[in-house]
Amino acid sequence: MVKRLLIVGTIVALFLGAVAWFNLFFKPAMIAEFVGKMVPPPATVTAEKAKVEEWVDRVHSIGTMVAIEGVDVSPQQGGMVVEYFFESGDDVQKGAQLVKLDTSVEEADLANNKATLVQAKLDYDRQVNLVKKGAASQAVLDQTIAKRDSAAAEVQKVEAIIAQKTITAPFSGRLGLRRVEKGQYVSVGQALVWLQALEPIWVDFPVPESEVARFKIGSPIEITVDAYPGEIFKGKVQAFDARLNQDSRTLMVRGTLPNPERKLLPGMFANAAVLAGEPKQVVTVPRTALTYSLYGDSVWVVKHEPPQPPPAPAPTAKKAESVGTAIAADAPPTEAKLKAERRFVRVGPSQGDRIAIAEGIKAGEEVVTSGQLKLQQGSEIKVDNSGALKPPAELPKQ
Repeated sequence: MVKRLLIVGTIVALFLGAVAWFNLFFKPAMIAEFVGKMVPPPATVTAEKAKVEEWVDRVHSIGTMVAIEGVDVSPQQGGMVVEYFFESGDDVQKGAQLVKLDTSVEEADLANNKATLVQAKLDYDRQVNLVKKGAASQAVLDQTIAKRDSAAAEVQKVEAIIAQKTITAPFSGRLGLRRVEKGQYVSVGQALVWLQALEPIWVDFPVPESEVARFKIGSPIEITVDAYPGEIFKGKVQAFDARLNQDSRTLMVRGTLPNPERKLLPGMFANAAVLAGEPKQVVTVPRTALTYSLYGDSVWVVKHEPPQPPPAPAPTAKKAESVGTAIAADAPPTEAKLKAERRFVRVGPSQGDRIAIAEGIKAGEEVVTSGQLKLQQGSEIKVDNSGALKPPAELPKQ
């Protein structure tokens, strides 16, 4: 009985020992070997080479287009509109007739005053002859002169009122929307139509205090507007404001741009860039290649590892060794691998979709432009530019 118990105990102990050895030694070793042999596939990214470009330093700002001359055409005298001589959006020259008000009452007053003036001149001539003959005193002649001059002034006054009721363009430009109709009564100062001089045109934009000394009057400027994407309008700095804004510490700058096609209109939102300094060569990469973090700005550089030679055959019998040597001799070397290397950089100015790298990247080095979130230091990568990021379509602004 004891002997049987010993045999059963031994078998159970061996079984438990085998289970323990499998779970504690064999199974972890197999898992470690499997994990060690399991190589993750390369991360697919897009890449582009850094290149040297010739850039001019720019001072960027946001401004507003302003007409060199712009007024709201209004009458100096009230009255009924008899006729208008323009349509909305017309281009007019200086002095062009725009609106005519009713002048029938003034013309009647003018005829009466002219008659009074004629009578005053006759009285004056008559008094002059009487004074020469000694039949009238000088005081009477002076009164006659005063009446003549007063009558002449009344004529001039009515003529001026009639002229003011014929409204003309004070300068050449483009008219806005017509806000007057025939038969309408307009009062003094009532807006009839906008008149804006569009050639040339101003752009006003603020510049931070620290950037003011980087350019001067006459420096070239480049303007882009949302209405004409991709088109650049060039001009020059015309003037600086006399003082800085105390709240924002910015100086208002005014630039002048030729506008022969009348594309730029007053009130347009403008992206302004003042060209400061001479052109210089910089190393640039796409904006998407830059990764921002609390530790600094960085880019992922594509490193090309040279092909590795085929592995040497394991030492075995002579025959096996000779066969292995022959196979190894015929086996091609492993393909070159691409690895990702994170490199911290110092960035410079940006223009469009590219940014200058002042330190950390050399021209010709390939940088990752998308897929950075999948990378770690030394990760194996695969470059596939067929899925490269494209700039989004221009969305309409509300």
